[in-house]
Amino acid sequence: GYAGVVRFRGVRIGGISGIFKSHDYRKGHFECPPYNQQTIRSAYHVRNIEVFKLKQLKRPMDIFMSHDWPRSIYHYGNKKQLLKMKSFFRQEVESNTLGNPAASELLQHLKPTYWFSAHLHVKFAAFMQHETSSKEELPKATKFLALDKCLPHRDFLQIIDVEHDPNAGDSLEYDAEWIAVLKATNSLVNVTQCSWNMPEKNGLHAKWDYSATDEAIKEVLEELNHNLTIPSNFTLTAACYDPSKPQKNMQPVHTINPQTTEFCAQFGLTDINDRIQQAKEEGSGRGEYEEEEEEEEMDSTGSAEEPSEYTTDNSGLSSINPDEIMLDEEGGDEDLSTCSVDPSPDHPPEFSTSFSDIRIMPDSMAVSSDDAMDSNNEDLEKSAGSKQGEEKSSTERPLKRTGGDENGNSGVKKIKRRNQAIYAAEEEDK
Repeated sequence: GYAGVVRFRGVRIGGISGIFKSHDYRKGHFECPPYNQQTIRSAYHVRNIEVFKLKQLKRPMDIFMSHDWPRSIYHYGNKKQLLKMKSFFRQEVESNTLGNPAASELLQHLKPTYWFSAHLHVKFAAFMQHETSSKEELPKATKFLALDKCLPHRDFLQIIDVEHDPNAGDSLEYDAEWIAVLKATNSLVNVTQCSWNMPEKNGLHAKWDYSATDEAIKEVLEELNHNLTIPSNFTLTAACYDPSKPQKNMQPVHTINPQTTEFCAQFGLTDINDRIQQAKEEGSGRGEYEEEEEEEEMDSTGSAEEPSEYTTDNSGLSSINPDEIMLDEEGGDEDLSTCSVDPSPDHPPEFSTSFSDIRIMPDSMAVSSDDAMDSNNEDLEKSAGSKQGEEKSSTERPLKRTGGDENGNSGVKKIKRRNQAIYAAEEEDK
C-alpha cells in the first residue's frame, strides 16, 4: 500500500504512494478512521520508512511509479514548454523546490528504466542519464513521463512498449527481494506520531544496512515453494455504493483488511493496520489517544519541531494548482518555508547537481506536436489563464457527499474541487 514492488511478465514494477510534507515525513503511520481535520490529510503524506525500505533494493528496477514528481526532473525535459503550460510552476522550478526530494533520492538510487508520476496534471516527458560510480559500470538512464488529467482534449494517455517475458502468465507476482526487505525491516515499524530517524552509518546505530542477502531471498522463495503468484483473494470490506438506497450519515470505522492480514501472516510481518488499532485501543483505555489527537492537531499544520532532513518542503504547488483536486483547506495552513535543518552529506539539497545534465527527449516519450505552442498561442494562453482564474474564483465551492440531513449537512469531510469550469467543459464537448 504505502510502497511496494511486484512483477508482471518479468517486468519489475515498484512504487510509493502519497505526497511529501516535511513535517510528517519522519512520523510513523498512526492515522486511521475516523479521521480528524489533520489526519485526513497527513494519512497520505510520505514517510521516511517507506523511502528507507526502497533504498535497500539492489536489483534492477524496470518501472517505478509515484504520485509526486521527483524533484529536479523538470531540468531534464522541455522545461520551457512546461512553464508555458503551467506558468504558476515557475517559482518552484526556478528555486528547485517543485517535487519530492525523497523521490529524487530514490530515482538516484534505483535508476529505473521508466518512472511514471501524476499529481501536477500536465503531460511532461524527460530523459535522465545517471552518472556511473566506476568506469566498469554501464551507464543507466531513466525515461520519465507524467500525463494530464483524464478530460477531453487533454494528453492523458500514452502507450509505451516495455520489454517483457511473452511466455510468462498473466498473474501479478511477488518480488522476492522486496519481501526479504520487508522481513528485515519489520522491527522498524512505527505506529506513533513521534518523529524518528531511519538507521544510518553515523555511529548511533548498530545496524544500518537492511538490504536483502542472497540467502534471505532464497528463504523467501523456499517459503513460497518458488511459486510467486499473488493470490486473487480480494474481499469486500465495505458495501458497494447503491444510489437507489438512502445513505446514512455514518462515521467511517477502521477496518482491518483481510488480504493484508493474510499477507503479513504468511511472511511473519507486522500488520500495521492491526497494530494501529491496538495502539488506539490501548491509548483510549489510558485516556492517551484523545490527548495525542490534540497534540497532532497542533503538530500537523507545518509547525513540527523536528522537520525532515530535507531543506525544503514540496508540493507547495498543490495549494495553488488550479487543476488539482484536494481536500478542503489543504495547504491553507501549511508552513512552506525553508527548514532550518542543514542537509546531511548523504542528502544533498540540489539533486540536479548529482546527475549529468543531459536533457535529451527520447523519441518514444517525446511530447506530441500538439503540445508545442508557438508565440501566437502565448497571448491566447495568457488570456485563457486569466479567464481560468476568474472562473475558479466564481465556481469554487465544496462538493457534498451523498447523505446528510435535508440541509446538506454531513458529518464527513467536504471535498473541494478546484477549477470546476474544466469539468463543466466536458458536458459542452458532448
